[in-house]
This record gives sequence, C-alpha cells and structure tokens, in this order.
Amino acid sequence: MITSIQGTLTTATPLRAIVELNGFGYEVNIPLTTAEKLPLPGVAVKLHTHVIYREDAQTLYGFSTPAERDFFRLMIEHVSGVGPKVALTIMSRLSLPSLESAIRIGDVATLAKCPGIGRKTAERLIVELKSKVGGDDLSSRTMGEMSPGPASPGSVSRDAVSALVALGYKTADADEAIRRAAHVIGPDATTEALIKKALS
Repeated sequence: MITSIQGTLTTATPLRAIVELNGFGYEVNIPLTTAEKLPLPGVAVKLHTHVIYREDAQTLYGFSTPAERDFFRLMIEHVSGVGPKVALTIMSRLSLPSLESAIRIGDVATLAKCPGIGRKTAERLIVELKSKVGGDDLSSRTMGEMSPGPASPGSVSRDAVSALVALGYKTADADEAIRRAAHVIGPDATTEALIKKALS
C-alpha cells in the first residue's frame, strides 16, 4: 500500500496534481481543500495517499494530512453509495473539521448540499460515521500531534466556522471563508484572527 508520495509538484489543478519522483510523474486525484494548500509548481510536496486497484487501472488519491486520507477511507469503506469520486466531491466542499462537526451533530442539511449526494446519502454518512468521529475526532487528534499547543488547528477552525454561522453565514460559505483565512494567516492562527480575516 502506498501511504504517501513526496516529490516535485509539476502540475496542479483544483482536482488533480502531478508529482514527479525519480523520473516518474504520478497523477494524484485530490479534493479542492488539498489543492488550496499546494505550493507552486516546481516546489517539493508531500501528499498522504490511498490507492484503489482495479483490473484495468490503479488510481492514486492524495490529501494534505493523514487525517483527511483516513476520513476518505472511512467514507468509501463504510458508507454505501459513496465511492471515491463522491467522497472527493464531499471533501472539496467542506473541510475535515466541518465535515466531522456536521456528522457529530447530525446536520443533514449541510451535508446534503454537497454536490453528488442527496438527503439519503447525507443521512447514511451520519449513521455510519457518527460513532467514528466522536469526541476524539480525526482532525483534532492528528493535527494536534503535528501542532503542539492548547488548541488544535482543527478545533480553532471549527470554532471560527461556528462563529460565522452564528452571524448568519451558511455553513459551507463560512467554512470556505475560514479556509481562505487560514491559508493566508498560517497554522498558528487563533480563532479571533481567522474570524477577523474572514470578515475583512
């Protein structure tokens, strides 16, 4: 199993990246939330990967963190009706902290707005994954290990998104605004800083 790939990013689009390693160019399917974090072409990059093997092809999927890759695996392995393409679409619409939050609180409406899934699939996501994204959720655990401190980036982002929703933003719009703010400020952003940047 190929669990990661590290090389030079040669090409990047919102849903695909080409990583060159030892003279080979590897095509990696990625969600928009990962594409937003990629460096410029020509720069070294590492993606955490999942490979799907079929009789006529093998497809490589890549993510910016192990937690995102693991959540992708959860969806395609445990939720009927959710294959790799649908899972990528869901993860392109909402960041991992927001997805986990929506599943924990049973927010069918937010999940159902992701392209490619309807209310029934959203309900299946909640039923099948709620116990797997409990208090010790994937993003908080993994991202917390990567960034020591009293609050993990996952919890900071969730709090910032919740604050924007309380101000009247739609969840998906709030999530996108906070992702953009986090990209500008960096990994040390506080909840207050993210909110201020998103509203500026």
